[in-house]
Amino acid sequence: MAQFTRIEVAQAMKDTGMIPLFFHQDIELSKKVLKACYDGGARLMEFTARGDFAHEVFGELTKYAVTELPGMIMGVGSVTDGAAASLYMALGANFIVTPVLREDIAIACNRRKVLWSPGCGTLSEIAKAEELGCEVVKLFPGDIYGPQFVKGIKGPQPWTSIMPTGGVSPTEENLKGWFDAGVTCVGMGSKLISKDIIANKDYGKLELDVKNALAIIKAVR
Repeated sequence: MAQFTRIEVAQAMKDTGMIPLFFHQDIELSKKVLKACYDGGARLMEFTARGDFAHEVFGELTKYAVTELPGMIMGVGSVTDGAAASLYMALGANFIVTPVLREDIAIACNRRKVLWSPGCGTLSEIAKAEELGCEVVKLFPGDIYGPQFVKGIKGPQPWTSIMPTGGVSPTEENLKGWFDAGVTCVGMGSKLISKDIIANKDYGKLELDVKNALAIIKAVR
């Protein structure tokens, strides 16, 4: 069961401006990545459930966050149907992120008042998602659309909250472009939690990179 309401999650997305995305099948390694992100100042984590037994890893991560990382909001990404959303909510997911817009996921999440963020790529999809109760829309893949697309959406729909994922990197130029365009927050995966960091188990570098990315976001807003 979720620890945080969807309004609290949406506010945390806005306040911090960034959600790290990560998946690994090794539970202990995943805990260290999560702690490094937490120590760097991140207060949300999207566990991208893309592998076998991902739900088992997420369950252990969530227990770890609850006991050791107060205020860390755990969510799940790459969710493709309502049944999977229900499974992860039963394991403590505080938000659900999807690559596509699906009504069954909206219904499952809204029933439990859990924030859900669907991947959208057109104004019609975004409007439909908001009609279904979406607070923060995921723009995916972000690098295909770019900041100019966000500006275009915010013109007729200034109330829309957008989170680009894909093509976001922890550089001042990249982040300034997105936030100048009007995004609420960004999702950042391999550009932040790189293969080199994982291979070298360089959790100190990850903590510093998270801290620097959050500082850039604060400065460019």
